[in-house]
Parts: sequence; structure tokens; C-alpha cells
Amino acid sequence: MILNQEQQELLDGKKGAAMAKVVKTLKMYGDCFDAEKMVPVTGDHGHLVTSFGLSVLKPVYEIMDELIAEGVLAKQSFSVDPRPTEKNVPANFLQNVFFKVMYSKQNMYEQQLSKLGLMDESAFTCTCYETEVGNQPRFGDVLSWAESSAVVYANSVLGARCNRNSGIIELFGSIAGFVPYFGLLTDEGRKADWIIEVDTTSKPEAQVLGSAIGMKVLEDVPYIKGLDKWLGTELNDAVCDYLKDMGAATASNGAVGLYHVENLTPEAKAQREELVKEGAAVYRIDDAKLARIQANYPVIWKDPAAEPKMCFIGCPHLSSLQLKEWTNSICDMLKQHGQKKVAIPTVFTASPKVAEKFRKTSEYQSLANAGIVLSSICPLMYMNNPLCGKMPVITNSNKLRTYTTARYYRDEEILEKLTKGGV
Repeated sequence: MILNQEQQELLDGKKGAAMAKVVKTLKMYGDCFDAEKMVPVTGDHGHLVTSFGLSVLKPVYEIMDELIAEGVLAKQSFSVDPRPTEKNVPANFLQNVFFKVMYSKQNMYEQQLSKLGLMDESAFTCTCYETEVGNQPRFGDVLSWAESSAVVYANSVLGARCNRNSGIIELFGSIAGFVPYFGLLTDEGRKADWIIEVDTTSKPEAQVLGSAIGMKVLEDVPYIKGLDKWLGTELNDAVCDYLKDMGAATASNGAVGLYHVENLTPEAKAQREELVKEGAAVYRIDDAKLARIQANYPVIWKDPAAEPKMCFIGCPHLSSLQLKEWTNSICDMLKQHGQKKVAIPTVFTASPKVAEKFRKTSEYQSLANAGIVLSSICPLMYMNNPLCGKMPVITNSNKLRTYTTARYYRDEEILEKLTKGGV
């Protein structure tokens, strides 16, 4: 990799040993992918994936201390993934004890993040691009982010440019102010390897469609045709929510960092099929294929017939519109079934600022009256507690299903179970 004079001086230690290590790490990272140069980070804010104070992450805390001690801080402030726990989320005594042991470094780690450049104490969310959070990149911005669902959304829906970075690498990019130029930062790397033909008789479930795409294309870039029939050609709030959830499934059930939707996403609207590589493979998705994919999701509960003990909705975090829609749908269904509260303890998750905004609406009281908890935790981190992982938990999130023992159901199935009960 060819470094410019300023970058080479940093590597040579002009601004201290810690900064030299940061640049050396970024250079080694770029060399792994044959990057020829570094390019400036142009987004206003970074985003870190490591938000949890696990006691086993001692090397991370040592790195943070070294950076802080030498004054090597982020050039751009950053948001970070959700906290792992909150007091209002249901947990028994033993589970809470385990949480305290698992995340014993949480307070200390958050102090480190604050010193390094955390946007504010409410900037803990996997949907940092929501307008309420204040970290929405512009079209063409070069980012130094991690968190797979945020990266795929920024690339696909917003037209920013970001590789699927790992934790700590993304922080180093924010500190240095530049990142290696390869992959999804390049024009060629953003071209589609696959054409996905959506041929369904109704709007496909976002989570299952994303799963089907991700499992097929893995880390490649898909160009999706036929979805605009159901979503239209404008990126309104509802469409962005759909793409958020679909993209999270492509990124977790596969490793997709960018997708294009014909006539809808910004690059697809501007470049059309010029985005498709010559000889791109074609994959057709119909109703039967989606049904087969969902039917083959493994159920790894100890007792597959167990009654659900909890339900998580919001992985990635829910938007303001989704909070309102879910609240209204559940309350309407409860009324239809002659019920006042949900049959299964349920947690909605949203970013702290989205949740704060929602708590000021009339819908929030209806949500609370229905017995539903509104939280800003990471459901995945909650489920990674071995004692919580043993519980039969249901979700409408394909990401949560993929990484934990939670069992997936489509939105309408979740509604039935919450308002009537049973598996």
C-alpha cells in the first residue's frame, strides 16, 4: 500500500507510539485485501460495534487506556451498539447475577468510550442512522463503521460507502481519519454479482426474503428485481423500515454488505443495470421457496413444544413508525380477542432517543397498559446469557434467530401468539 507523506509520518511515530500502532493496523488490514491506498473518512460520525463490557475483553480495555493516555482520540465522534442490559427488562435473580458477572466492566468501558469520543450517553443503538440519533451519513460518504446491519443499510439505502469492518478496526479508522480503499468503497466493488428475481404473489416478509438472499449470495452484492412491485419507487419511512429488516437478515444469514433494489435504492435508480456485472448469476425467489426456507429454520429449544417465556421485537432496533404500528396492531388484536394484556412477556427495543420520543406519545400508554416493556438493550446480548439462552424465546428477527436460541415467527404469527398465546 502506498501511504502519502502525512500517513507515513504517522506510521513512523510523529504523533506517538499509539497513533503509529493505529496506522500500522489499518495498513496491515488494507494489505490483506490488496488495497493500494488510504482514503479520507468523510462521514460526520463513526459507529462502533463493541458496546458491551464483557470481562473477557481485557485486551480491548488495555488498547482504550493506551489511546486515552496518549491523547489519541477519535477525529469524529461516534455512536455505538446497544447496551447489553437494562433494569426494566424481565430477568430472574440468577439471570441478573450472571449479567453482573458477564458485563462487570460495563461502567468502566462506557467511561472509556466517553473519553474517546462517544457522541452522547444516548448514542447506544444498532440503528444509528435513524434521524433521532443524529448519525445519518450522506450519499457517497466514506465511513468507518462496524455492525453488519448498520453497514448494509448505510451502503444500500443511503448510498454511503463502508466495508464490513470488525470491532476496533472501525474505531481506528475514526481516529486516523482514513481507511484502506478496497471492496465496497470502490466503484467496481459495488457492482452486483447476482440478479435476484422476486416473483411472489404478495409482498414477501422482509426477514425471510433477506434470509433467502443472504444464504444464497453470501458476501456478494445482489441486484434485486421485482421488489419495487410491492414497495414502490420512493424511499419513504415504511419502505426504509422494510429494507432495514431485510438488509439485517441478508447480513446475518449471509454476509451481505450492500444490495441494490431496482428502481428504488439510490445507486440502482441512477445506474440501473450498469451496476450488474457481466455474467452475473440469477436466483429466482417465489412463495414456495420462502416457505421452504422458513420451514427449515432449526428449533433448538430443549422442548420444541414449550410455551414461550418471552418475546423480543426490534433486532435491529425499531423505528418510530414501527413502534406505533406494532403498538396499534397489538392493541387492536387484544381488543378483538377480548384481552387486555399480552399473553407472553414482551420487550420492544428501540434506540434511547427513539424510545424517549415515543414515550411522549399517546400510543406509549397503550403499550404499557398491554404489559409490554420498551427498552433500548441489545436482545442478542441479553440472549447470550446462558441462563437466558435456555428460555424458550420467540422473535420476528431473523438476526436474533441466527445468533441465539430464539425461535423465529413472521409478524402476523407473532401477533397471534402475543394476543392469544401458545406456539
